[in-house]
Amino acid sequence: MLSSHLYFYYFYKEGFFMDVEVRLFATFRKGRWKSKHLKINREISIREIIEQIEIKEEELGIVLVNGRHSGIDNKLKDGDVLALFPPIGGG
Repeated sequence: MLSSHLYFYYFYKEGFFMDVEVRLFATFRKGRWKSKHLKINREISIREIIEQIEIKEEELGIVLVNGRHSGIDNKLKDGDVLALFPPIGGG
């Protein structure tokens, strides 16, 4: 069995795309979207996605990949669901 790194190299080299769903919450939806499927032809980090959708790192409160906390330098895989939340306050 190929390692995941080699698998993705083969996957991309052959011209296929991976599907990543990005879900935005609360104020991040303003002027954007609620949920969007992205077709990506290379390995990509969460940091690259937030830069593309113009969310500053300091604006992030919670970052989840497939329901689990994640750092923004982590790479996404085919089928991942990325959820981005701003800081949440309340009383």
